Amino acid sequence: MDLAYLREHPHLLRTFLTHQRIRETPVDGGSICRASRLTFDSGESIFVKEWPKGEAPQGFFHAEASGLRWLAATGAIAVPEVLVETGDLLGLAWVEHGAPTRTAAEHFGRSLAAMHRAGAESFGAEWAGFHGSAPMDNTPSQDPWHVWYSRRRLTQYLRMSRDRGALTERDVALVERVIGKLDGAGDEPPSRIHGDLWSGNLLWGADGRCWLVDPAAHGGHRETDLAYLRLWGGAPHLDAILEAYEEVWPLRQGWRERLPIHQLSMYLLHTALFGAAFAPGVRETAEACPR
Repeated sequence: MDLAYLREHPHLLRTFLTHQRIRETPVDGGSICRASRLTFDSGESIFVKEWPKGEAPQGFFHAEASGLRWLAATGAIAVPEVLVETGDLLGLAWVEHGAPTRTAAEHFGRSLAAMHRAGAESFGAEWAGFHGSAPMDNTPSQDPWHVWYSRRRLTQYLRMSRDRGALTERDVALVERVIGKLDGAGDEPPSRIHGDLWSGNLLWGADGRCWLVDPAAHGGHRETDLAYLRLWGGAPHLDAILEAYEEVWPLRQGWRERLPIHQLSMYLLHTALFGAAFAPGVRETAEACPR
């Protein structure tokens, strides 16, 4: 078995894992899935991720595979090739890891701008989405961005967070005030975005490129990707990424002040999934939103 054969018979990977001699090495796959590097006798490798226990949520791996293909279709940015997509696993072309450099960051900034500029037909996507393990409403919409974002992201994640008791009533009221004050000042047509672009989803390759992995891809606002790049310590060489980005597609006035609005969805997602430990992030981010 080699990559050429796998491309022709992707549905047989699970059978090969059971009956063929394939070296399997555990690797980091994030906080949700079990991941491994599979190495064939030819020396070629692929990256495989699987749901850790039981059945994966319906459409979970299809959402990621669809997002990867959709981002790759722009031809603008490095995205691992989807080799295998089944209901219980995803197999991607292996990307040899390297180190982040300023040159790679500049290239990534220009590539990200070009990917965003490829656009989308609507907000949302043609497939049901997931953000981490949480369902993400991707129902296509022609609403203005601030209307779509408040309904399909902030309000939904706020409801999930409140239902699990992760936020106080004061926290809920604070977020509701942010939602109530959203207007069209920062609206743009839909961009083609990664949707979960924090630094942990950047793979700095040995080839000198920065690769996108683990997307929650959809038509959204490009400032969302840029806002997430600042979270939890920020991406390496972030200043170089942003400078190069603006060379290709300058950002609208006031974008820095709007970043907390975009980051609020990520913190609400975390209170929805993981509980009150992330409530201070919700609170601080909501208080930083323009008033």
